[in-house]
Amino acid sequence: MSEFTNVTVVREANIYFGGAVASHTVVFADGSKKTLGVMQPGEYTFNTGAAELMEILSGELDLQLAGETGWRPIAGGQSFEVPANSSFTMKVKTVSDYCCSFLA
Repeated sequence: MSEFTNVTVVREANIYFGGAVASHTVVFADGSKKTLGVMQPGEYTFNTGAAELMEILSGELDLQLAGETGWRPIAGGQSFEVPANSSFTMKVKTVSDYCCSFLA
């Protein structure tokens, strides 16, 4: 899906890591939320409350989920899930565009 219809976009950006990662929250009519954002090259660790589906729309990164010892390459067009109350680290190689869906 390349666009969302009938949504509300939160005007204020979510800014992380000194501006290297920024996103906006999109709220759907059913109350579900997604964030759309961009990550600059660098290494970032995120903690989760809810489970998440991360769709990498463009770019390249290496991924390590909590408890894993190795890194997985992820590129535009790929996605991965992160359990609730967990964390994940990304080594972003190129500017990367993403959509994060919060799972029930």
